[in-house]
Amino acid sequence: MKLRCMIVDDEPLALDVLETFIERLDNLELVCRCNNAVEAYTCLQNEHIDLLFLDIQMPKLTGIDFLKSLAHPPRVIFTTAYRDYAVEGFELNAVDYLLKPIAFERFLKAVSKVSASEPFPAAATPTTTPASAQPYQEAFIYLKADKKMVKVMLADILYIESLKDYIRVKTDSKEIISYQKISFLEEKLPADKFLRIHRSFIVALDKIQAFSATAVDIGKTEIPIGRFYKTEVLDVLNQNNLLES
Repeated sequence: MKLRCMIVDDEPLALDVLETFIERLDNLELVCRCNNAVEAYTCLQNEHIDLLFLDIQMPKLTGIDFLKSLAHPPRVIFTTAYRDYAVEGFELNAVDYLLKPIAFERFLKAVSKVSASEPFPAAATPTTTPASAQPYQEAFIYLKADKKMVKVMLADILYIESLKDYIRVKTDSKEIISYQKISFLEEKLPADKFLRIHRSFIVALDKIQAFSATAVDIGKTEIPIGRFYKTEVLDVLNQNNLLES
């Protein structure tokens, strides 16, 4: 079975080198080749990726910050011209850390570690933070909006609303519109912190101030509970109520 790979690097030559290396190995398949983190984020929404070759020093968003923003990242091999990031890279459970220029023999050694390693340790609950063991209050995601990757702290989110192919993420201080499917974001959010209550709404459980059989109140906003979600939603809310009482 081939490992589905993605390369993320802002240097065309580095992309070409890694693509050539991947093509030499029968157990690797190049799925996405990206110039920046924004393109990579889009690829991850649409494709299953097993192995990510990730540059660190990139404009707008570094490889390290990009990796931290992923709740369930693939296995990662960092590729960089700088030694300074090695410690931080391994703290993020990277498989390996390749210094440019990369020799094929060194590339092969890094790839061989993937098949011999355990699956990437997901955060014990997608709750904690993307790709690291930070406390929930420090966990965040990046959302693409206005051609930028906007950082959103999970603890600040009130609710998320689906607008067909877009989502509206509402916090106390801002509103972000992102080209995104709500189902994709649902998979990335901590299951014990957020709850899908309607085809068009995900809410932060700790922001619910009141609820009935048909709706929940978050601030001054009343959000409907969908008919097909009702049983599960009320079970969760009533269970939380029992735990808190």
